[in-house]
Amino acid sequence: MTTLLLNSLAAALYLLTGAYLIWTLLQGREPHRRHLLIAVAVALVVHGIGVYQLVALPRAIELGFFRVSSLLFWVINAVVLLSSLRKPLHNLFILLLPLSALGIIASLLGRNASGHPLVLDYTLASHVLLSILAYSLLTIATLQALLLAWQNHQLKHRHPTGRVRLLPPLQTMEALLFELLWAGHLALTLSIISGFVFLDDLFAQHLAHKTVFSLAAWVIYSVLLGGRHYLGWRGYTAIRWTLGGFLLLMLAYFGSKLVLELILGAV
Repeated sequence: MTTLLLNSLAAALYLLTGAYLIWTLLQGREPHRRHLLIAVAVALVVHGIGVYQLVALPRAIELGFFRVSSLLFWVINAVVLLSSLRKPLHNLFILLLPLSALGIIASLLGRNASGHPLVLDYTLASHVLLSILAYSLLTIATLQALLLAWQNHQLKHRHPTGRVRLLPPLQTMEALLFELLWAGHLALTLSIISGFVFLDDLFAQHLAHKTVFSLAAWVIYSVLLGGRHYLGWRGYTAIRWTLGGFLLLMLAYFGSKLVLELILGAV
């Protein structure tokens, strides 16, 4: 009951804060940044306690499809919140807060048991943490790319509405995107290395799908960052490569879980 109450409260707080943010932006006004971050922080604390009760087991964690989604949204929101103290990333909450609420609701209502709780030692824990951090950072980069695409579209078609003017300049938005991509690429690199070092066989049947798609995503992000550094890639080219890399990464992290837990598990 406590788990249900805490997670329901967190979802409600995310929705209320998201509604406030969207309403102020529709009015063409900048939301009160301090109030917004405090509201998100409160929701994040409640969500953190709730998701801990969902996934934590004695010396193990339960990472079923929907529960890991809720955990990832918590990490993503925490990273954006902390980053927003110094960088203009708080506009990403327009997308994040409603999605986080949906993730929490799904974790409560969806089929959650993976049947195989993950027993953690320090080596496996480090790999899991790096993987979650990499996915979170690259998810934030993808949301930033979507916001940048919308901003580009509005400016290109000469529709600079009040909402567009509330965003940082295009150059700042693009610089933030590549900062996130570099950080996410580093975390993904360390995650892949730790997997090869600490796991017995990354190309075993139950891991091969995840390994192949993770390596493919790493290549896409590497090409994108190389293109930025040597060829000055920007704009829609950077956006398309960012979205392509994230699609592969999402297939790596969630593709096998979707098939094994929700499709085959329901048969």
